[in-house]
Amino acid sequence: MNIANRIVEFFQLGKAYRELARMDDAALKDIGVSRSDLKRRVYGR
Repeated sequence: MNIANRIVEFFQLGKAYRELARMDDAALKDIGVSRSDLKRRVYGR
């Protein structure tokens, strides 16, 4: 993966994390994600 793709991926993951973090707990539960699990789900860590 070249550097440009990694930079794009970094910003996309950050956006996904912020969007999920703005959701309330009920909405997260509806999609099967807990608030404490967000980072692992988005970043895979």
